[in-house]
Amino acid sequence: MEVKREIVLPAPREEVWAALTESERLEEWFANDVELDAREGGAGVFRWDDGDERRAVVEELDEERRIALRFEDDGLVELELDDADGGTLLVVTESTPSFGPALELQALCALV
Repeated sequence: MEVKREIVLPAPREEVWAALTESERLEEWFANDVELDAREGGAGVFRWDDGDERRAVVEELDEERRIALRFEDDGLVELELDDADGGTLLVVTESTPSFGPALELQALCALV
């Protein structure tokens, strides 16, 4: 299953890139505690206050253009940036081989 979303953020590409790749910036909007070595082969650990923890490896990185994270469950999150009128286009593609039927339905409903 693959879910793809696009959004134009009213910020320059370098600022969006920093928000996606710097641990301190990720802690502002994504997880409560983040350790991310933003280079190919680098490790990432994302922790939430509820005890949830996810680990990833940076599979691909093209500075200020693309980062792909492979998670322990073999899920892949790809973040791609491009210039757009009024800011930066962010395309997020999430894929996993093991979405359960409930999550597949939830993801499909979110797209409608």
